[in-house]
Amino acid sequence: MDNGTLLASVDMGSNSFRLEIGRYHSGHVERVEYLKDPVRLGAGLDEYKNLSPTAMERGWECLARFGERLQGFKKTQVRAVATQTLREARNRDDFLRKAQLVLGFPIDVISGHEEARLIYQGASHLLPQSDERRLVIDIGGRSTEIILGQGQEPLRMESYRLGSVSWTQRYFARGQFTAPMLRTAVIAAKAVLDEALETFPKPEWQVAYGSSGSAGAVCEILALNGFEPDVISRAGLDWLSERLLRVGQVNELRLEGLRDDRRPVLCGGLSVLHALFELFDLQALHRSYGALRQGALFDLIDRESDQTDIRERTVRWLGERYATDQAQAKRVAALAVGLFAQVAEEDPLNGRYSRKLDWAARLHEIGTHISHSAAYRHGAYILDHVDAPGFSLPELHRMSRLVLGQRGKLRKVEAELQEELFAKQLMCLRLAVLLCHARTDPDTAALRLGYKAGRFKFSAVPGWAKLHPQSAWLLEEEAQMWQKTHWALELDLR
Repeated sequence: MDNGTLLASVDMGSNSFRLEIGRYHSGHVERVEYLKDPVRLGAGLDEYKNLSPTAMERGWECLARFGERLQGFKKTQVRAVATQTLREARNRDDFLRKAQLVLGFPIDVISGHEEARLIYQGASHLLPQSDERRLVIDIGGRSTEIILGQGQEPLRMESYRLGSVSWTQRYFARGQFTAPMLRTAVIAAKAVLDEALETFPKPEWQVAYGSSGSAGAVCEILALNGFEPDVISRAGLDWLSERLLRVGQVNELRLEGLRDDRRPVLCGGLSVLHALFELFDLQALHRSYGALRQGALFDLIDRESDQTDIRERTVRWLGERYATDQAQAKRVAALAVGLFAQVAEEDPLNGRYSRKLDWAARLHEIGTHISHSAAYRHGAYILDHVDAPGFSLPELHRMSRLVLGQRGKLRKVEAELQEELFAKQLMCLRLAVLLCHARTDPDTAALRLGYKAGRFKFSAVPGWAKLHPQSAWLLEEEAQMWQKTHWALELDLR
C-alpha cells in the first residue's frame, strides 16, 4: 500500500455509528477525521427481533452523511462492519439494501468472533509494544467481546450477548437506577459471563484493558471528577454508581464528562462493568484507545497482501482442520479460477469474486470429514456456522452456497442463480469438480469456456472427448442439469 493512501472504516454498532478516516504511512494509520452518531439502532429492535422503521431511518440518515464524506474513496479503501443488532435483526436485509445504497459501499455483518478479532487488532496497534498477556474487554450496545492476546496476536476470543443497550432496556426501565435494580442486573450479567472465568483464567493474563463504548465513557467521567486518567478503578466505579443511586434517575444525574448521547445507556453499561469487576476480581481496567473501527482499518492494510490477509490463513486452517485432500483442492481451485477468468467481464469487482471462488473451491470437500455421500451439504453447513477469522457472514454464506451447489440438482441454489456473477462462479466450480473427478490434472490448454447473454459454451479441441469418455459423459449430464434453469450450457465436444 502506498504511503499517503486514505483509508476509512464504518463501525455500525448497536448504540453508535462511527466513521474513522486515516492516512496510511509505513504500517501505521494517522487519524484524519472521526465522526460519531448515537443512532441507537439496538434500541429499535422489538421483541420479535425486527428493527423498527424509525430506527432504520435513523441509521439510513447517518449512513447517507457518512457516504457524502466518503465520496471519491475506492471500495478497497473502505471497510464497513455491522455488529450484534444486525446479527440479530430478522429484517436486516431490508435495512442493508438501502443502507449500502446510501453509504455507497458494501456492509459486512460480522460474527461475534470476527468482531472480537478486529477489536483486539485495533487495541493492540494503539497500545504500547509489550510482551504482556492482555485481556481486552469491549462492552458494546448488545454484545460484550473479551479477548486474551499477546502483542498483536489474539490467542482466545469470545462474544457474549449482553451490553449497555440491552441491559438498560431490560433492567433499568425509564432510566430508573436503584440498588435492587443494580443487583439484579449484575447477577444476570454474571450468569451470562460466568463461563468467561474458565475461558480467560486470571493466571493467564497480567493487565486488563477496556476498549471503546462504556469503558471509554466511564473513564472520561472519572478523569474529569478527580480520578486517575485512563483507568477505571474499583473505587471509581463504586463512586459513580453511588452518585447515580443517590439521584435514582439517570436523567437527573449531573456530572462533568457525562455526555447526553451516553446517558440513555449508562445504567446498563455500569451493571456490566460491575459484573466484570466482580467475576475477574479486577482492581483496575485500563483504557484502550484502539477499538473495532481501528481494527477494520488495519484489516484493510492486511487484505492488500495474500501473505497477511487473515482470510487466506483461515482457508488454509479450515482445510487442515477438516483434513481435505490439499492436492485436489488446489487442482479444482486452479481450474475453477481459470475458467472464471474466461467468462468474467472487465470489472474491478471480478478480482474479489475470483478470490472468493478460489476459497470456496479449496474448501469444497470439507464436508467429507462428516460424510462422503452428502459432503456438499455438510460443507455448506460448516461454512455457514464456523467461526472463520477475517470473513463476514455474507462472505461465508456465499461460499457455503457455492459449496452446496458444486454438484447435484441446481434447484437447491435457485434463488442465488438469479445473480449472473453467482451463476458464473457456480458454473466454473461445477465444471472444475467434474473435470477433476479422477484426481489428476486436466489438460486445461484443450478446454475453453465462453459466455454470452445467459449462455455458456464449453468446447474442447478435436479428439478430447475420445481421450476422456467419462468426462465427456459427465459434461452431457451437466448440460441437462442447466436446462432446468434460465441459464444454458452448450457443449462442443469432438
